[in-house]
Amino acid sequence: MTGPRVVENEQTVPIRSNDDVVRARQTVRTYAQQCGLSLVDQTKLVTAASELARNTLVYGGGGSMRCAGVRSGTRVGVHAVFEDNGPGIPDLDLALTDGWTSGGGLGLGLSGTRRLVDEFELHSEPGSGTRVSVTKWAR
Repeated sequence: MTGPRVVENEQTVPIRSNDDVVRARQTVRTYAQQCGLSLVDQTKLVTAASELARNTLVYGGGGSMRCAGVRSGTRVGVHAVFEDNGPGIPDLDLALTDGWTSGGGLGLGLSGTRRLVDEFELHSEPGSGTRVSVTKWAR
């Protein structure tokens, strides 16, 4: 059974350096452990968060991550939003194509990141920055 989504204990992590990418990853891991994600699902979520934090820094010129526990009915999980005010993504379809990479990341690309999480939303416009929202639910 699902119900309205309730966000709990949100934390914001600025992403302006490599140390902040590590901090974002650690924050996501803490939330994943707290909500009871399996070790495999923790690893998937932390990997996705690492890629998105790195993208925020490298391609977006820095930004932030908001991370929180999330509850919907009896389900619990982790929700994270990565935002920047960078140049945006000119071709979303291309950016979400399997195997496409602009280089420099973990090699997952956005399509690989999307497969690691249960919910994935991408909003970007050239000149207006990018926002990627991901959710991983405990099983």
